[in-house]
Amino acid sequence: MQHAQSICPTEERTNDSVETPGETGVHEGHVVATAPESDRARKNRQPHPRLWAKRAAVLAALAVLAAACVAATLSFGPDLWAFVADAGRLRAWVEQNELVSATAFVSANVAQIVIAFFPGEPLELAAGYAFGFWKGTALCLLASALGTAVVMLAVRTLGMHVVHLFFSAEKIASLKWLKEQQRFELLLFLCFLVPGTPKDLLTYVAGIGSSPLWRIVAITTVGRIPSIVSSTLAAGSFGSGNYLVTGVTVVATAVLAIGGAAAYRQMAKRKQNQTTKDSDF
Repeated sequence: MQHAQSICPTEERTNDSVETPGETGVHEGHVVATAPESDRARKNRQPHPRLWAKRAAVLAALAVLAAACVAATLSFGPDLWAFVADAGRLRAWVEQNELVSATAFVSANVAQIVIAFFPGEPLELAAGYAFGFWKGTALCLLASALGTAVVMLAVRTLGMHVVHLFFSAEKIASLKWLKEQQRFELLLFLCFLVPGTPKDLLTYVAGIGSSPLWRIVAITTVGRIPSIVSSTLAAGSFGSGNYLVTGVTVVATAVLAIGGAAAYRQMAKRKQNQTTKDSDF
């Protein structure tokens, strides 16, 4: 009897059916139930109002900083440009103010890694141009280690709120395959080693995992070496007037970045599909 009651005529049910998300819908004369979790998933994809407020505060601070840079450029534009364009003069000033200039650069690079809104390549180029290849590379590696440590501590202290402040739920979910891999650290190192991968997002995702902080710092810092070296070598050679080395480095870096980005997308897609299939069993 119970089974017979569950198969009631369609005419009696379609009249009272209302097609609302997460409840029931009418399709070709049949009542089709949709998953109730869809509403919750949809709400989770929408940022919380407080999260929007925090993002707005970060963007406002960046806007103020950008406005200050524009104002300084307009006020001291010609003299500033002449000073920066003269690599010998700039490097002489950097050597005279070595502690101040190095501290300012490392602080800016750490902020770039933590804020994760801007690519790090311009700062790496600036390091090679202003400090030279060797010192610029060393400062970039130091900033990478410090920035990664700050991100890791922030994520493991404050949780996902920090991650959602800079990245959407969709971007975080796109790297779910990386967190669920048994060889997480090896894959993380390969992703950092290849140019063109989203290293800032990967840094935050690494903080979600359970690997020790010092190992993630070591993996990401060593993995950044090819990208840092290519930038500081190109800019350092340009500042020294060795334009042939600059050209070759730029072309080689561009080829590797394009190939690396394509390889990363293919690997991410394959691993994500594999993770989805495994979760279905």
